[in-house]
Amino acid sequence: MTDAAQGLVSIGIAGTLEPAAIAAVARAVEECGFHALWVNDTPGGDALAALAAAARVTDRLVLGTGVLPVDRHPADAILARVRALALPEDRLVLGLGAGQLRDGVLERVGETVRALRAGTSARVMIGALGPRMRRLAASVSDGPLFSWLPPAAAAAQAAEAHRAAPGAHVALYVRTSLDAAGAARRDAEAAAYGGYAPYAANFARLGITPGATVLPLPGDRDLAPGLAAYRASVDELVLRAIPGRDEPEAYVAFVRALAERA
Repeated sequence: MTDAAQGLVSIGIAGTLEPAAIAAVARAVEECGFHALWVNDTPGGDALAALAAAARVTDRLVLGTGVLPVDRHPADAILARVRALALPEDRLVLGLGAGQLRDGVLERVGETVRALRAGTSARVMIGALGPRMRRLAASVSDGPLFSWLPPAAAAAQAAEAHRAAPGAHVALYVRTSLDAAGAARRDAEAAAYGGYAPYAANFARLGITPGATVLPLPGDRDLAPGLAAYRASVDELVLRAIPGRDEPEAYVAFVRALAERA
């Protein structure tokens, strides 16, 4: 799972899980040899607090936010919380996104990245959909964090980022299920994202549907073909865990089952 020739493999989870659940998942992720634990920052969740819980029970696991929307999280507030939570900056990745901003988006995201890089040694990445945000990510941050892409598009956009900035680290979120119950939840999430204007525009630009960007890939019986294609396309593949039940035990079981397949 850490074979650089094939791309790193990490796990992503929702920030709405309780701290004790986050800690249990983080222990399993580290024990199973995954590269990183990424936590979504969602309404009702707190990605930085979740990472603090994960940090307390791990010693080498990389910890990332996927992503902190800058309309809700200004740079000074992020820096204050990183210090207050004593987050380990040497293994912290602050993933940022535009959130609900509609005006001055590139400027605001760029300013936030620069402020964070001046105030912390943590890596900073940008959640990027469109070409302008992808260029910004390659030019001012440690690299782009992609989502909702099929393998071929992911490979093309990763190559674009590496041409712009050879040292850029390209990561990709892929919603992943292992059973029928998880697949139903995964597909419901994909359908929801397909209705959000920025994502809908990106799907239309690429000529794809949300269902073409999940694991297992459409038509595949298991993870293996899609997993190999995705690992070859980017520097880090973040498997966003979608188990059948939104419970700590289900996430831990998911991580352990995934480790056997990845």
